[in-house]
Amino acid sequence: MEEMIYWIGLVGMAVFAISGALAALRQELDPFGLLVIATVTAVGGGTLRDVLLDLPVFWVENPSALYVILAAAVITPFWARLLESRMKVLIWADACGLALFTATGTQKAMLAGSSAIVAVTMGVMTAAAGGAIRDILCNEIPLVLRKELYAVPAILGGSSFYLLTKAAVAPELTLVISCLVTLLVRLVAVTYSFSLPALGHRAEKQAAGREENN
Repeated sequence: MEEMIYWIGLVGMAVFAISGALAALRQELDPFGLLVIATVTAVGGGTLRDVLLDLPVFWVENPSALYVILAAAVITPFWARLLESRMKVLIWADACGLALFTATGTQKAMLAGSSAIVAVTMGVMTAAAGGAIRDILCNEIPLVLRKELYAVPAILGGSSFYLLTKAAVAPELTLVISCLVTLLVRLVAVTYSFSLPALGHRAEKQAAGREENN
């Protein structure tokens, strides 16, 4: 199981590095900027998790993660030009990274002896913090702060991982189910524009505008 989590973590970092590189390409950043965005997207959440849990930072302890990120970032510009919509691919890549990192983040927090709410929170943080840093550096509102469902899929995926683990379900099956829960909820939300209600004056204005149109 540990070896499986390790390889899934590397895949997750590659996916998030690609999403960061795609975001950098959309902003027309230079090669160094692309590498920076790809790196912080891939390691930002896991770094924050390890610091808060007082654990060795994963990429400092095992630098192989950085080589995976570098390779993913370098190859992205060559095939990104073939894509019709970088934004669409960015959303899909981000959703896959969200699912993988939610599961691995929750699992690492559980191994550290965290309670249920802390473990799930660390799973969400692992999955979402890197993307939030990416969006801030690219001068965009972070996905996790928008009204569309982003943190909710991670919460559901992390909760399912915790509950299935406590129910003594096979670790491999637990991992697969948790990833699928996060991924499917996120992609359904994107496909059908499911979202939480907006708050504040903007939401009131939107509601008033709908009433006037009716």
